[in-house]
Amino acid sequence: MKILALTSIRSDYDLLSPLYRLLDDDKEIDFRLLVSGAHLSKEFGYTKQYIEKDGFNILLEIETLINSDSLSSRLKTASIFLQNSIDIVSQYSPNVILYAGDREDVIIGALLGIYLNIPTIHFYGGDHENDGHQDTYVRHATSKLSALHFVSTENHKKRLICMGENPSSIYNIGSISLDKFNNFKKKSIQKYFKRDSFESFALVIYHPLQNEVSEKVFKNILSVLEKNNIRGIVSYPNTDPGYVEINKVINENIHNKNFIFYKNLERDLFLSLFSDCDFIIGNSSAGIHEAATIKKAAINVGFRQMDRESSENVIFCDSEKVSIDKAIKRINSIDFQTKLINMKNIYGEGNSAKKAYALIKELNVNEFIPKIYDPLKKEK
Repeated sequence: MKILALTSIRSDYDLLSPLYRLLDDDKEIDFRLLVSGAHLSKEFGYTKQYIEKDGFNILLEIETLINSDSLSSRLKTASIFLQNSIDIVSQYSPNVILYAGDREDVIIGALLGIYLNIPTIHFYGGDHENDGHQDTYVRHATSKLSALHFVSTENHKKRLICMGENPSSIYNIGSISLDKFNNFKKKSIQKYFKRDSFESFALVIYHPLQNEVSEKVFKNILSVLEKNNIRGIVSYPNTDPGYVEINKVINENIHNKNFIFYKNLERDLFLSLFSDCDFIIGNSSAGIHEAATIKKAAINVGFRQMDRESSENVIFCDSEKVSIDKAIKRINSIDFQTKLINMKNIYGEGNSAKKAYALIKELNVNEFIPKIYDPLKKEK
């Protein structure tokens, strides 16, 4: 059995990497990765190095990322990916194509499956935010083009059914991203960054969004943290339009002793950072999906991720300083901290990769193409 997975950025790679390990270890499976986007960009940390360290076979590398920080750049990136992947995917002729989430490359993966008559599996479909970001549209469009759906919650399954997807093609396995917390090797954050003073800190991950002034929001987060004497270990942003302005703010604060800024960290180091932080703040899906597993409070600032399904550890606030300050005070309250102790993550229990692997082995994926299900016709 030949399986091809698509990955264009560190975030989507770690969403499925525990499953990749199970597939790659199976001697009956020829598992390959098609690598593109930010993975091959030195500006964004050249994260292909982590794929190579994991030892996975790369079928093809495609340099697709347009670093123009414009509204059209992601669309151009998608077109480059499509043009340069068709022939190699056709020649490799995988039995199934896997992709996760909502970046522009996943809709290309779905199109490859449709036109090359290859079954596809979309992970993390059925999720929804009311933030107006293109990723939500891409996620839903990709689901409509995909043969099978491995979702993270029952509500995600219900949403796909409401969108007209065949219930028999949807499997709730939970979030594979949680599996990586099971067996990572703990590392010293203070030793890595050479800053012993950072024994207590917030993890800051903020990405730009078109319908808000991202530079101002990011400044407000840093300002409120410093005002409250909270140190921050801060990630550089992703490749979405607006990242240049956020990088300028980082450069203005690069010598501020209250903050440490990083671009990319190897998996065990990032998980150690996440596990050691007092809380996560910004607008990353890590706060929504993963923080509850390690009993961490998450403050989601601004429009991004708005109304996304979340556990009780997540507080949504607007981008004004007073709102951010109130959110920090709330998560530090005795009542909130007590609630975290017995909280369960609605996205799963950390055993999702095995569920996905078992389904891939058991299902006859060819039975799910072509898609002929009509939600207006009741099954007899």
